[in-house]
Amino acid sequence: MTLPLDHPLMDGRTSGSPLIDAYRSRKPSRRPIWFMRQAGRSLPEYRAAREGTAMLDACLTPDLAAEITLQPVRRHGVDAGIFFSDIVIPLKLAGIDVDIKPGVGPVLGQPVRTAADVASLPPLTDEALEPVREAVRLVVAELGTVPLIGFAGAPYTLAAYMVEGKPSRDHLGPRTMMHADPQAWKALAAWTAEASGKFLRAQLEAGASAAQLFDSWAGSLSLADYEQHVAGASAAALDHVRGLDAPLVHFGTGTGELLAAMRDVGADVVGVDYRLPLDEANRRLGADTVLQGNIDPALLSAPWSVLEEHVRGVLAAGQSAPGHVVNLGHGVPPDTDPAVLTRIVELVHSVDP
Repeated sequence: MTLPLDHPLMDGRTSGSPLIDAYRSRKPSRRPIWFMRQAGRSLPEYRAAREGTAMLDACLTPDLAAEITLQPVRRHGVDAGIFFSDIVIPLKLAGIDVDIKPGVGPVLGQPVRTAADVASLPPLTDEALEPVREAVRLVVAELGTVPLIGFAGAPYTLAAYMVEGKPSRDHLGPRTMMHADPQAWKALAAWTAEASGKFLRAQLEAGASAAQLFDSWAGSLSLADYEQHVAGASAAALDHVRGLDAPLVHFGTGTGELLAAMRDVGADVVGVDYRLPLDEANRRLGADTVLQGNIDPALLSAPWSVLEEHVRGVLAAGQSAPGHVVNLGHGVPPDTDPAVLTRIVELVHSVDP
């Protein structure tokens, strides 16, 4: 299981980029930075491109998804593109009734709450992923030496949406299911692991140089529940891409108590949200894991002097780790001034790696 010889990691286009060097614990030529949710929301060119097109339709229109992925790279000069898609795209491509409701988020036509519901889930076929591969190919052709990061929702987060049928504040449904009907939960986690893994693999084989697994809702779990009911599924998702020798990143929100367990599912890099200083995250991980993060998105609208001091603090704390890729401790808020993001990139690039 290897990448094609014309893949950017194999032919040298991205293998020596600052991002890949940092992900692989090598000293980069400059401090690499990219932002989660950089492709869209805060950019006027994104809103213009998306006008009149529903979110999931935009994700599955290859030339549009490619254009949106490229926009922040052009504007901000970040060190990676993050593929424009959505974590529920694998569900959509499998034929599940799901949509993104504006102001709400992912909503399923029928929640998945029983063993029978899980048994009736359709498989995600490799053929269905062709729009994803095509969009990645278009992006990679334009990015040149800038790596593309593929991504997928982690099995728990996908399953949480499926059980609740919509976003939830406490994720009580999936947390109850794993104890009340553990066999149904195990089957659902296996389905979502397969879907996430295939989604990641399609992106990497088509040209992405790294991949990130987002476990947005893992912070709702105790460490014991994560290790017993979730970690195995996340490891199974990463098994689909582990042999491709591309860096694998694992990120969750509110997961300060889960960092080591999230790394141990097979991640090369651990993303840290804004709640935990990077030097403390490094200590908890034994000082042997590359970190990504963790500028607080709330400070993006603060006076520049306040934000600059915060960014420099993040850079200093990240120095303790074997490698550090600068990012936010969550996604870009939609009301962020794009000029502020560009200024952060320029600041980070001005500091010696």
